Amino acid sequence: MPADTVNCIKQAHEFGLTRGGKRLAAMLAFIQVIKAVGLETAQGLLLTESFYWDLNNRTRAFMERIRPKLGGNYVSSEQAGTYAATLHYLKAAADLGVAAAKANGAEVVARMKAMPTDDDCYGTLRIRADGQAMHPAYLFQVKAPGESTGPWDLYKLVSTTTSEDAAPSIESCKLAG
Repeated sequence: MPADTVNCIKQAHEFGLTRGGKRLAAMLAFIQVIKAVGLETAQGLLLTESFYWDLNNRTRAFMERIRPKLGGNYVSSEQAGTYAATLHYLKAAADLGVAAAKANGAEVVARMKAMPTDDDCYGTLRIRADGQAMHPAYLFQVKAPGESTGPWDLYKLVSTTTSEDAAPSIESCKLAG
């Protein structure tokens, strides 16, 4: 867990920096950070995530299925991304054939880019030729304690950024030329 993020959120709350309509925005914070800090301290904080367990029916079903194996914890976007990438790799290797996949990793990657992804964390997506998984990004606000209905009910969705806006192509970057 990023200790600096935890400390900054706690200090901002302690010193009253979040009073008077001011809001904090975390550059990097996972659900475990918010859980550790607590809703009382983190309420109102803005953060971006590519996955949240309570985003839709598929993410809720995924979390319900794996929760017994997590010792009371919930999955962050980093963990969900690892799961989704591994699952897609295994599907591509199976589609290519295990022997061919073992013989040529580049072919597996090419197959991964050619096949749409489909998993309970991100749904159906595509992988761009440059290797970027094209998924939306979400802006969340940490709930106030009275808004939460359970121990891991921490976020409310503020807005969604499309995959094209969240991961613009290298050609559109003015600094890349």
